[in-house]
Amino acid sequence: MGRPRTPLLDRERIGTTALQLIDEQGEFSVPQIARRLGVQTGSVYHHVDGRDGIVELLRERVASAIDPGTLDLAPWDAALEAWARSYRAAFAAHPRAIPLLMTSPVRAPRVLEQYERAVTLLLDAGFPVAEVMPLIIALENLVLGSALDLAAPETMWELSERTPTPRLAQALAEVAEDRADRAFEVGLTGFLAHARALRNANGEGRTSG
Repeated sequence: MGRPRTPLLDRERIGTTALQLIDEQGEFSVPQIARRLGVQTGSVYHHVDGRDGIVELLRERVASAIDPGTLDLAPWDAALEAWARSYRAAFAAHPRAIPLLMTSPVRAPRVLEQYERAVTLLLDAGFPVAEVMPLIIALENLVLGSALDLAAPETMWELSERTPTPRLAQALAEVAEDRADRAFEVGLTGFLAHARALRNANGEGRTSG
């Protein structure tokens, strides 16, 4: 028999299978990937650098849904806002991957390139270099927390007669179905307001100096 036209195993299939497992059960193992692909476990290691390599394949696959064109928008705050919205949508599609990806160092080249563009955006906008990573990390915390919130149960607060909470009950009675989206808008608005104030303060400092 001749060789199959489509190889049984490659990095794309490994990444796709790992993401399927994450979406289904919140975790993956190399033997599980191998079984699902119908190959030996050792064969998987011929294509990736162990479990860490598969995690980076997952990161690239999830992050590939982020629109890279958002960081080309102007002015800088419009670009940052659009990037945050696209970032949130990409990770909201795979919320179970978030704990795994956010507790592993970022190594994937294409993802690092996107961070480079985000840093360049802020530096070119006039932010002090010491403020750039705190801003990006804060925005990621907001985005990823909101992506998890989108996957949370509709009822997150279960009130009990043993603990009287009348004000909480009153507030919860007014919660709309789009609570996660509304909460994200509150957080994003506050973040952008802080970023603009920080940039303006830095600009004034340079001018007065």
